[in-house]
Amino acid sequence: MTVVRVPGAFELPLAAQALASQKRFDALIALGCVLQGQTDHHTIVAQGAAEGIRQVSLAYKLPVIYGVITPGTHRQARARSSGKSLNRGAEAADAAIRMVHTLRSL
Repeated sequence: MTVVRVPGAFELPLAAQALASQKRFDALIALGCVLQGQTDHHTIVAQGAAEGIRQVSLAYKLPVIYGVITPGTHRQARARSSGKSLNRGAEAADAAIRMVHTLRSL
């Protein structure tokens, strides 16, 4: 497993593209958190990241799992990633494994 940190969710697609171009990964998982604010900025960032991730996945025929959450508060963010009741990171890892198996069977 390789972990790459980027400054924000909007930068995830470029990092995913750089990793995908190396052709050494079976799947990529893009995790992030965009807190909702008083403007629509969080929507623009999350949608841009999602579209970029989708483009990388299709261009490289590689599972690139979008695991960016958009909670309203820090508390909600912790609840969605703590592993207690649900963990979006674990769900993304499961999706990556399933997609690798699915693509190999096609």
